[in-house]
Amino acid sequence: MKLAADLRAFEERLGYHFRNPELLVRAVTHGSIASATRPDNQRLEFLGDRVLGLAMAEALLAADRGAAEGTLAPRFNALVRKETCAAVARQIGLGDVLKLGRSEMMSGGRRKETLLGDAMEAVIAAVHVDAGFETARDLVLRLWGGRIETVETDARDPKTALQEWAQARGQVPPNYLALGREGPDHQPVFTVEVRLESGESEQAKAGTKRAAEQAAARALLARMENGHG
Repeated sequence: MKLAADLRAFEERLGYHFRNPELLVRAVTHGSIASATRPDNQRLEFLGDRVLGLAMAEALLAADRGAAEGTLAPRFNALVRKETCAAVARQIGLGDVLKLGRSEMMSGGRRKETLLGDAMEAVIAAVHVDAGFETARDLVLRLWGGRIETVETDARDPKTALQEWAQARGQVPPNYLALGREGPDHQPVFTVEVRLESGESEQAKAGTKRAAEQAAARALLARMENGHG
């Protein structure tokens, strides 16, 4: 099988050339365009999630030989979560080569966080199947780059960190309120407010409701920890 020009260019950006090109084609095929003769990337995504997890766990253990499990776990979660996978996917232009159905393409599928993250995991699995775990691990370490060394010691997601901050002070968990949605369907912008029981609040905008909640929580936590509540 001969790869199309866009996928050959993607191999260059990825830094890996497939022995079995069909694996790459499958890794970039979304369920919206799959058929009996064109399998989608869901099975590879399932495997890639595990390959990424093992590679990252090994890397974190090697990077900090004295860290306890309670310290390693939030770092691990920060490095393997969908948002990070999507960021790496954008870094190598994975969205440009995704094979999508018309409806998914029209709704901005090439930019969707979940879709990009899933495809990134599928590509990792494709490399693993094509060349083995060591090659896949080397790919992950190269693509994730300095993220492993710079991941925060406390890498809990902002919503979790804010909730723990509030509960440690006897407050109920923060309340999140969706204030609005604007923009076209393929590129929406959500506005969310987070409010503490004590009255402090912050607002944030993002392309997904979840991302807006995280951004609002991050802003409010930073303000409270800096003593500006």
